[in-house]
Amino acid sequence: MSAVGPIAPKPGTPAEGHARRDRVLRALLPVAALALGIVAWDLVVRIKAIPPYVLPGPVLVAETLAGDWVILWHALLATLATTFEGLLLALAGGIGLAVLFNQSRLLEYSLYPYAVILQVTPVVAIAPLLLIYLPQQAAVLACAWIVAFFPVLANTTLGLNSVDRNLGDLFELYGASRWQRLIHLKLPAALPYMLGGLKIAGGLSLIGAVVAEIAAGSAGAGSGLAYRIAESGYRLNIPRMFAALILLSIAGIAIYFALSLLSYLMLRRWHESAIDAES
Repeated sequence: MSAVGPIAPKPGTPAEGHARRDRVLRALLPVAALALGIVAWDLVVRIKAIPPYVLPGPVLVAETLAGDWVILWHALLATLATTFEGLLLALAGGIGLAVLFNQSRLLEYSLYPYAVILQVTPVVAIAPLLLIYLPQQAAVLACAWIVAFFPVLANTTLGLNSVDRNLGDLFELYGASRWQRLIHLKLPAALPYMLGGLKIAGGLSLIGAVVAEIAAGSAGAGSGLAYRIAESGYRLNIPRMFAALILLSIAGIAIYFALSLLSYLMLRRWHESAIDAES
């Protein structure tokens, strides 16, 4: 008797038509909502005659984004460099510490509460303190790492502790060593959890970098996009502030979708979440 896999809808069937329509709606509805929001924004600015230093219109913001593109682009690259450096450190540290926790309960009981404390302490309160004791770039990187570290640690720890007990017993029955069970059973089983934590950490790392850059900018130095936002606010250059905010939002969305694509590519051949998304 052959194994029965997921049943895909046949071409031309009503089920396939509904699936295609859903994909089109998921793509078009957010675009339509965004377009309506921009039109409403423009109408409010024009009808109320709101001055640009209070609320610039979308056309002025787009013109500012194009005119200040070189400045904003270099600032964005600086922020993204810090974001990805912090994310890589969080990925290495979170997975490494989660593996140690899985191998030693005493170590987990000793250190995990401090990881929780690090997570629940607002990074906006930590950033000025780090700027006192660390060089500026190191302090900004530390803030990006702090907020991205815990989601990777917590999700990986959960994944390593959620391995099917029957599979664990099977590995033990065949005499697998502790490290063989870790490499061939626990880490593959925890991969979806790691990738889920990575998607969360990507956005948080950007937030940490932005908060630290704003704090560093208030201290008198900075080169990232967040510093440009703070600088624009001090100078009442509100159109540039909006342009920088839009660029920062686009960067955050791009990071999330890039990490989601990475998760899909790594899981699509075997994990239910990716298989369901594909069908």
